[in-house]
Amino acid sequence: MLRSPTARVLDETDEPAVRRLLALDPVGACVIAGRVEVAGTAPAALGAPLWGIGGGRSLDAVCLAGANLIPFAVPGAERAAAAAFAERARRGGRRCSTIVGPAAAVEPLWELLEPSWGPARDHRPRQPLMAVEGPPAVAPEPRVRPVRPAEVDVLLPAAVAMFTEEVGVSPLRIDGGAGYRARVEDLVRAGQSLAWIEDGQVLFKAEIGAVSRAACQVQGVWVAPALRGRGLGAAGMAAVVEYARTAIAPVVSLYVNDYNAPARAVYRRVGFTEVGCYASVLF
Repeated sequence: MLRSPTARVLDETDEPAVRRLLALDPVGACVIAGRVEVAGTAPAALGAPLWGIGGGRSLDAVCLAGANLIPFAVPGAERAAAAAFAERARRGGRRCSTIVGPAAAVEPLWELLEPSWGPARDHRPRQPLMAVEGPPAVAPEPRVRPVRPAEVDVLLPAAVAMFTEEVGVSPLRIDGGAGYRARVEDLVRAGQSLAWIEDGQVLFKAEIGAVSRAACQVQGVWVAPALRGRGLGAAGMAAVVEYARTAIAPVVSLYVNDYNAPARAVYRRVGFTEVGCYASVLF
């Protein structure tokens, strides 16, 4: 009888194998890869344990177990990885607010965790992962630019509105929003928050929420409700793509809910194509 693999906590000696694994899909693995490039794989430096299955020079799967639970596996290893990661996750109890990542890795993991961790507040099993390499297909809006540190208070209401609209709960419900504000400030300081601001109002905004050397991931795209349907989203995203591909990483990606047909149409117009599929489980 074959035993399922056991997940172990990786350390600094595993970093070369982790990098080789993540390089198999730079867009799908962008979030974990960016963290590893900055901090390595030692749990203390990474700020969260990185679980893995496999050994020596080869790993079949990893899972970053932080505020978000993010699994990633080679094709064909997803179910075995899910069994190993679910066993470890159940043992420690749920500490994450979201399970998110490539759908092939997330869905079998959630199937095993749902009896003990469910019900989820929301389950989004199909979120097309889209990417663009090269210039955008439409003219960028020149007034979209990096947000200045002095403009955080102008940006924050739009960021809160976007989060609440997308996730279904306000980011201010926990610690009065201090943690969320700190995240917004970090992105602004890093030059990863872009917006079109006029007369003290945000008309369009987006963040480059994850960055690796090979790819970056755009998050938090938002257009002021009164201005939707006027083409601001496409022109604004084109500006984000142009900035990101020249200043941050050569491939620009994002994931979007499959039911959000207008957003998907905008991204296709800008030049994004579907390169994979993500899934999210929100608690």
